[in-house]
Amino acid sequence: MNATLTRLAATPVRRHFLCAVIGLVVIVLALESLSTFRQSQLTSVAYLAIAAGGLTVLTGLSGQLSLGHGAFMAVGAYTAALMLRANDSGWSVPLVLLAATVVSAVVGVVVGVAAARLHGPYLAGATLALAVAVPGLALYFSDYLGGEQGLVVPAPKVPPLIDDMMYFVTGNELSGTKFVAYVSWVLLVIVFFLLANISSSRIGRRWRAVRDDEVAAELAGIDLGRARILAFVVSAACAGAGGAVLAMSARIAAPSGFTLTLSLTLLSAVVIGGLGTLSGALIGALLLTYIPPVVTNLGLDLGLSSLQSAELAPLVTGIFTVLVILFAPLGLVGTFRKLRSTRKEMK
Repeated sequence: MNATLTRLAATPVRRHFLCAVIGLVVIVLALESLSTFRQSQLTSVAYLAIAAGGLTVLTGLSGQLSLGHGAFMAVGAYTAALMLRANDSGWSVPLVLLAATVVSAVVGVVVGVAAARLHGPYLAGATLALAVAVPGLALYFSDYLGGEQGLVVPAPKVPPLIDDMMYFVTGNELSGTKFVAYVSWVLLVIVFFLLANISSSRIGRRWRAVRDDEVAAELAGIDLGRARILAFVVSAACAGAGGAVLAMSARIAAPSGFTLTLSLTLLSAVVIGGLGTLSGALIGALLLTYIPPVVTNLGLDLGLSSLQSAELAPLVTGIFTVLVILFAPLGLVGTFRKLRSTRKEMK
């Protein structure tokens, strides 16, 4: 048995594929045993993790700090909204996700070309301006993008064939909420599989070289601008895909859903989980999805008002983030890996 597993995980691609298969099995077991509300929460985890996965590649591997990834999620969300309003068939979902990813990647090329010339606080400031400006476009083009009210997104219909297949496998019917949850988590597995393989490939090694020492990387023949732009495009594409899922889950694409807070939430997820680790992006998304409702419910149980309980959630989240930065500067996953490595060396 061990020999079989060793052969299956002999290369990074095989190892990542094995993890993806196991992940899909876990997803089916989880979604089939949870309530509709929990399925909706898991969808939120998925789209945050997809966008955070792209951001952790950009920041953790290529060393570029972005404060504007909520803008790319907005691009993906509005692209998905416009397409689903034109055709809300369940079979259109893969095409919608692909279109949202491509459009966001194109925008990422434009931003990445400019970002490749910027460093440190200048890049952070430019992407911060992007996060503030992009949602405002919905107000300027209100006839097409719905203005402040946004665009109502029709729920994608479950294709009968997919419904029959899932009923055969699980014995349960596929509701609209569960269908979107499956779409989000299958997309997450695909995105993480691709990002993991890119990170372990020559492209990922180039990104690390540029991050660690620009001069040495340039002397080694690496085109710094091209490497940075590619990282930005990949990261923007992931954010766009996450934004498309957000639109399908929330059933609306409006400027209020893509404020600066969303961009900072993505960055917090990456910092909490650990820069440069996809598992860290997933853990960070999990924590930032579940901490607010848990804290809010705890505040209500302690006798606080609804408003006080709601305001307590971001306070606790902020304090938790600061504590992670102080006591686990590598993030939860990074710190765990360092402790495990230290213990192995001591043995």
